[in-house]
Amino acid sequence: MPKPPPTGPLCTRASLADGLRELGVSPGETLLVHSSLSALGWVSGGPVAAVQALLDALGQKGTLVVPTQSSDNSDPAEWGNPPVPESWWPEIRASIPAYDPRTAPTRGVGVIPETVRTWPGALRSAHPQTSFAAVGPRAQALLEGHALDCRLGERSPLARLEESGARVLLLGAGFDSCTAFHLAEYRLPAPEVANSFAVMTPEGRRWTTVREPSISEERFDELGADFERDRPVVRGTVGAATARLFPVADAVAYAQRWLETHRSRAEWVGRQPPARGPVSPL
Repeated sequence: MPKPPPTGPLCTRASLADGLRELGVSPGETLLVHSSLSALGWVSGGPVAAVQALLDALGQKGTLVVPTQSSDNSDPAEWGNPPVPESWWPEIRASIPAYDPRTAPTRGVGVIPETVRTWPGALRSAHPQTSFAAVGPRAQALLEGHALDCRLGERSPLARLEESGARVLLLGAGFDSCTAFHLAEYRLPAPEVANSFAVMTPEGRRWTTVREPSISEERFDELGADFERDRPVVRGTVGAATARLFPVADAVAYAQRWLETHRSRAEWVGRQPPARGPVSPL
């Protein structure tokens, strides 16, 4: 059977840029974007047009940042979507390609981040699982120094984004994909977990294991609902997508207080690194 015609709305580079400006995106600012292309409507030009619109709204002095997670580079023992046979684990650990920021594809974060990752002049941070990519004059300063044992904490781009006064744009994405909340987790007591991945060293490819605090996006939707109720979050529509705009620093500070109150220590136990499978809206 033929597919039904799209229902729209029809979005273009120009209409999306206008919508972003009406929402309050300012030329010259730094913006951490979590996005869903399909939520926008029917976009003429697809993800390329969407990225162009974001860059148009930010202007030449603005910087666009997106999560470019690559959760395939992880211990197969932790994979659950889907799991793989235990007999495969040793060979998978031995054969996963070492992380290369130029070639490692994104997984579970949608087509807009994947498009930014390959954009002319884009830079990408060094973490093999939770990297960020950026385009703009602040890209290098925001992305450098992403430590292997700090997925989303003080030595990740999230802390640099907080310090720089960046804002978060949820463009058709929910609060459950808001990586800024994870920075708050690093500032609270939490059990440590082992996290493994393949990296390139001066001696060649190595399967490496580090230890760091456990993190989880569980209950981030509840956290986000309370944050939006209590704090000034700009809300509007871009294309057909619900869009929210707020400072990284405000989100982190609120999340730290909320998690201290609402997440018990028992809820932290057993939290593992990102498993194979979606970690953010498509």
